[in-house]
Amino acid sequence: MPLTQSKDILHTHLKKYFGFDHFRSQQESIITSVLEKRDCLVIMPTGGGKSVCFQLPALIFEGVTLVISPLIALMKDQVDGLRANGIPSAFFNSSQSGEEQQDILDQVAKRELKLLYVAPESLAGLSPILNQSHISAIAVDEAHCISSWGHDFRPSYQQLGFLKKTLPQTPIIALTATADKATRQDIVNQLNIPSAQQFLASFDRKNIALEVRAAHDRVSKILRFIEQRPNESGIIYCLSRKSTENLVGKLKNSGIKAAAYHAGLNFDNRNKVQEDFIFDKTQIVCATVAFGMGIDKSNVRWVIHYNMPKNIEGYYQEIGRSGRDGLPARALLFHSYADVIQLRKFAEGAANEEVQIAKLERMKQFSEAPTCRRKILLSYFGEFLQEDCGNCDVCKNPPQFFNGTVIAQKILSTIARLKESEPTGTVIDVLRGAQNASILDKNYHQLSTFGIGKDISWNDWQHYVIQIINQGYCEIAFHKNNTLRLTSFSKAVLFGKTEVRLSKPVDKETKAAVEKEQRAKPIGTNSLFERLRKLRFQISLEENIPAYLVFNDATLKELEAERPTTEEDFMQINGVGQRKLEVYGDQFIQEIKDFQAEKTKKKQRKSHTFNDTYELYKAGKSIEEIAKIRKLKSTTIFSHLAKLYTDGKEVDIFQFVDRAAINQVAKAKKELESPDGLKPYFEFFEEKMEYSTIRLALSVIEKENMA
Repeated sequence: MPLTQSKDILHTHLKKYFGFDHFRSQQESIITSVLEKRDCLVIMPTGGGKSVCFQLPALIFEGVTLVISPLIALMKDQVDGLRANGIPSAFFNSSQSGEEQQDILDQVAKRELKLLYVAPESLAGLSPILNQSHISAIAVDEAHCISSWGHDFRPSYQQLGFLKKTLPQTPIIALTATADKATRQDIVNQLNIPSAQQFLASFDRKNIALEVRAAHDRVSKILRFIEQRPNESGIIYCLSRKSTENLVGKLKNSGIKAAAYHAGLNFDNRNKVQEDFIFDKTQIVCATVAFGMGIDKSNVRWVIHYNMPKNIEGYYQEIGRSGRDGLPARALLFHSYADVIQLRKFAEGAANEEVQIAKLERMKQFSEAPTCRRKILLSYFGEFLQEDCGNCDVCKNPPQFFNGTVIAQKILSTIARLKESEPTGTVIDVLRGAQNASILDKNYHQLSTFGIGKDISWNDWQHYVIQIINQGYCEIAFHKNNTLRLTSFSKAVLFGKTEVRLSKPVDKETKAAVEKEQRAKPIGTNSLFERLRKLRFQISLEENIPAYLVFNDATLKELEAERPTTEEDFMQINGVGQRKLEVYGDQFIQEIKDFQAEKTKKKQRKSHTFNDTYELYKAGKSIEEIAKIRKLKSTTIFSHLAKLYTDGKEVDIFQFVDRAAINQVAKAKKELESPDGLKPYFEFFEEKMEYSTIRLALSVIEKENMA
């Protein structure tokens, strides 16, 4: 087949079956290599389009493409997604009867399937079709599972090396979202594809905002976070089963639809939690790391880590489960030294203990970083980011440094007077002069440093202690009940020979930040996006498939922006393929038309009500008289006049508002950074300026800015 012709087929299939007009970075090169029967190793971030790299070639190959997937529970979801796109697919696993499995083998023999998903444990059942005439290609998904260097090693994956020996001419494509150099080498060695062409895509998920907060009071912070996102799906990762259950209880008490997912649940319960989440019946899942691998749910808008992950690979893969559709997403990590201590204990005695501890240290450094977090994250995977990202908490709130030598001396002096025998919490209690039983029983209240730090909060002291540890002026003796010890560098600080630079605590929960978040309005219940979302949900219930398999959020956003009302225009939307146009096009186009018609009617009614006010104003009626005639509040009439003035109507606005008030409002607008609504202004002026005055002043400011 000529190169130009094959490229045409690739682009035609991309639009017809997947709904996209263009390939993402490296996809076309990977697909071409697979079609040329070359082995490939693909490292591409979650949401980067790995699946298309083997699904599209499968449409062109004559036989079936075998997909090795680690989780039986996800195979149905993946196959449903392919079938929704018109691609004949099936899965083969132990949950099926012998008759069902034989039927699948028959379909493969008759070349009726293009993709067949199978777990490593079920490969033996495919022996009748494991030959060159039936299998065109093999995709090993979540390939990091094969390596003991990887963060999610699974022994069952280590048998996969036989595939290349059995089918030497069949291309193998190994895919994963996260793998460092050691893991990548281990993958190709164990799969017997040492000459595989390696494709390493950028790890930069720009749409995910990164943030780390101190772990104190995290439950209330999580509740506030969720309350501002009432319709958004999210995942909260916890370190233990107990934490997931406790947190779910607190979320449910606040009226939030949440469920726990962990290894302690039986298969049916885990499957139900996962299915309810995929089908948007459960908003939030609180889970251990067992949850999320392979889930293609594209509308997860945020991921929270209740506890610190044990390594950067795991963290990166878990946050990558949000924002797969490319729309803005958030990753919030709560960090505490208690997590570090717990994770160190988990690593003790492991065969690769040193590797685990080293990776944990890198994770800790990321959490405590005073510089752009995305730079650190990308550098871990060997990628250099020249400019700060501007989309992490450090970039948005750069730390302020000061001479913290005296604070450091107080900490080190207290450690010395405690004879290096107490952990961080006790050191801080002594500094703050705590009167608890532990302090009094040990007579620590008699130490000379007792209470010398009363003026600094407990959390701020913790912030400073962590920095002192990170700079090497003291250390945690993990093998001695996590006691704080002095180091060889401590003496220089204690005797004033070394200046210690510390950063001020960044209060990410300041009153201004909280108020701004509280003012953030969720998507309107009658916005076009929300109406399309409800239509999508209704269709998903009728067809018994996850809502995002109808269309993902990014497609709905584009439909909201473009508002296509013909099949030709509808087909131009990303995510709309030929089959989805045929199956869903009429319903979505009609919903858009209905919305447009209702909006036009509403606009006409609104224009009519403004004109009625204007006619009465031109007739010389006072505000009170217009309000009485129109049976409206005077504040509403002022609002009408402000809008009429902005629109260029002849309204003597200065009859109702003076220049001094306008200047005050202009100043408030600048200080409040152009807030939404009038309430922030009302509160700014301590409720001493009327809403109507604020509204009129803003209309003058708006018109003057337009001039």
